[in-house]
Amino acid sequence: MQRTVAEGRGPVRYGPPAPQPGLPVLPELLSVLASAAGRAAPEAPGGGLPLREAACRHWGRRGLATDPENVAAGPGAPALLLALLGAFGGDVMLPRPCPAWWTPQVRLLGRRAYHVPTPAECGGVPDPYALLETVRRVRAEGGDPRVLLVSVADDPTATVPPPEMLREACEAADAAGLFVVSDESWRDTVHRPYDTLVLSPAEMLPEQAAVLLDLSGALLPAGWPAAVLRFPDTGRGTWLRARTLDVLTATGALVAGPVAGAAAHALDEPDAVAGRAHKAATLHGTVAAAAHRTLLEAGALARPPEAGRHLYADLSPLRAGLARHGVGDAMELEDWLGARLGAPTPGGQRFADELGALRVRLSTGPLLGATPEERLAALTARDPLALPYVRRSLDLLGSVLAGLA
Repeated sequence: MQRTVAEGRGPVRYGPPAPQPGLPVLPELLSVLASAAGRAAPEAPGGGLPLREAACRHWGRRGLATDPENVAAGPGAPALLLALLGAFGGDVMLPRPCPAWWTPQVRLLGRRAYHVPTPAECGGVPDPYALLETVRRVRAEGGDPRVLLVSVADDPTATVPPPEMLREACEAADAAGLFVVSDESWRDTVHRPYDTLVLSPAEMLPEQAAVLLDLSGALLPAGWPAAVLRFPDTGRGTWLRARTLDVLTATGALVAGPVAGAAAHALDEPDAVAGRAHKAATLHGTVAAAAHRTLLEAGALARPPEAGRHLYADLSPLRAGLARHGVGDAMELEDWLGARLGAPTPGGQRFADELGALRVRLSTGPLLGATPEERLAALTARDPLALPYVRRSLDLLGSVLAGLA
């Protein structure tokens, strides 16, 4: 999230990256990538058969039977979503707040993005009644909403929609005639997988929902871009996949050959990969819960984090204290808080939230230590909160917020 004074604070290229785990690359994945480093042939547009078959096995273990002919792969979720939206057409409905990279994708295509408030209980899905009313209004004004984007494990709010909330959102989308695209990149970062039920819209709307999975969510380093997209097993799904492949081919959005091998290996979730993903989710969950307690003790608001490597804080109750420091909106809060914590704290305006609301996304990665070695030690520690550098990071957050009382 770097920028210069001359270039200002708004360009997409200076937007916040997804929260990173901050952990060294798993040696097993390094070995797989190295063994394929001599591969000269490019991966086929949409991914070769081994990668697509691995994606099918991955989804099958989660209750979504999938055929390789209904899967496409690309170099990261943004490339796949751009191709899908370009193939589908129409305007797009999104929850508010939503991932920072969603809205630019829609606008890049010259489409209109309409944001719908999320329920009080969670992020990731729109309030069903607000969705129906917004679609009705947009169509009455000449708009053409056709697609709804949702997230079953959400960035930025770090919440998981309860099954009943997801079902109601899917029913509203169905009633409004919207095609659902479910971003499930963070699904396997749930902090307590045995206590948190994660469902997919593809289970509820099998004929009108696509599933997007970016492997950097839980399985691969962000520097090895790879993502997979599951289409409905219908005539419309076949047509949509073919048009999506056209866009991927025209734009050269192909998975790098060596990365494709590592991605297929990761999707099969051997013990080392699955074990690292589980330990990382537990670690970030432990630190996120401690940061959440710190926020509440200081008088701030935040939903309890359930997934991911972040949490979404609302500092509106501390508005008077922030005003003493010249902070009056989320953009100013982003700069002020980030400077004091020494880590990016993107404001809510990055996620299509209201500028006047004093909301920020806090990543847990910077709280785990300053070096890969420190963060790896936190991963294996019996009590990561007892590590002095983790404790100092949490204490710094608490002291900054305490000064606003």
